[in-house]
Amino acid sequence: MGKMPRMAQTNQRIDGKRLWDSLMGFAEIGATPKGGVRRLTLTDVDKRGRERFRTECEAMGLTVRVDAIGNMFARRAGRDPARLPVLFGSHLDSQPSGGKFDGALGVIAGMEVMRSLNDLGIVTDAPLELINWTDEEGSRFGHSLMGSGVWAGVFGLEKAYGLKDTDGVTVETALDEIGFRGPEPAVPFAADAYFELHIEQGPILEREGKQIGIVTGAQSQVWYDAVTIGQDSHAGTTPPSTRKDALVCAARIIDLVDRMMRARGEDGRGTVGQLLVAPNSRNVVPGEVRFSVEFRHPSDAEVAVLDAEFPPAAQAIADACGIKLELTTLFKIPAQPFDTSCVDLVRQGAAKLGYSTREIVSGAGHDAVYVARHIPTAMIFTPCKDGLSHNEAESIEPEEAEAGCQVLFEAVVARANRGL
Repeated sequence: MGKMPRMAQTNQRIDGKRLWDSLMGFAEIGATPKGGVRRLTLTDVDKRGRERFRTECEAMGLTVRVDAIGNMFARRAGRDPARLPVLFGSHLDSQPSGGKFDGALGVIAGMEVMRSLNDLGIVTDAPLELINWTDEEGSRFGHSLMGSGVWAGVFGLEKAYGLKDTDGVTVETALDEIGFRGPEPAVPFAADAYFELHIEQGPILEREGKQIGIVTGAQSQVWYDAVTIGQDSHAGTTPPSTRKDALVCAARIIDLVDRMMRARGEDGRGTVGQLLVAPNSRNVVPGEVRFSVEFRHPSDAEVAVLDAEFPPAAQAIADACGIKLELTTLFKIPAQPFDTSCVDLVRQGAAKLGYSTREIVSGAGHDAVYVARHIPTAMIFTPCKDGLSHNEAESIEPEEAEAGCQVLFEAVVARANRGL
């Protein structure tokens, strides 16, 4: 490889058909009858995806290593081994009823970038590393962005190891069972940049007819666990004056979440996505309800206002209902701007290729948000049909995947060959 010619940012193309075939091939791992995938983290199905990733990367001449939380790094040597590597990637795990492209697009497009570099005989000045992050989704162990979070030092390895799924299996045990608790330390290492290609998971690009989203950062978020506690009682014999209905109280708080979101216009986000009612019997007044609450907004200031106003407003509703409210803050993530020089490379690559673009703030959390705390970072979005994601019907067009991958190629090569 060392004798291959050096090339700057190139007009050469990735192979769109090969990329699509690879996407469809990975989609067979954990395929569901409705056309999606179920590739829960650290399961045997996830193991199959990981092993295919490793096998295909090693066949390209890449060196694959695995860290203590199972993150996988596939390295392609650069002309100058002293240069810091340019990183790119995403995740292969899915939601329980997930789609083919969420996360997988970024990893598999990264593989296509590596294949194309080999085909074109390009040796970049800086080394390149393609990453498959562990458990981005959080759907099995209840903690999203696990692999990147441990790597970035957001939470400790031992805490992650101790997390359990609904069957009581810990992350540590699951890693050992599939053979992906690696020897490398799960800590941030020096790198030059990180790029992540992802479907938008929202409707904006499709609605505006744009091919590429230039992601300038990610939204601020605050998440809560809420419990309303009343009293179970007979639905037929308990009059209104003596009812302590935990579900009615929860419903009024859920309406509060919706109202607080809508007061902030199209930038507001407020969601209750999980609701557990006890005893969950049709002829019993519910005595306890557990539910999730989250708010998101591009502005830290707006999320700070929501975080200040929501708990007392929810408590006032509970008091009026005669219900006990337990509200626990799970985490609060500040808005994360991405690196302007990396964002510029995405912008320049898309312009060079003639793609229509739109600057956009990510509404979803991504591994890039935690990586950006240590390394200059940018993201690239492609449209997805009807803005639908975390759903088996999630869909993109082959040309959309190709465009995103081509912009990723341009940005990665430009960054790796930049003059220092």
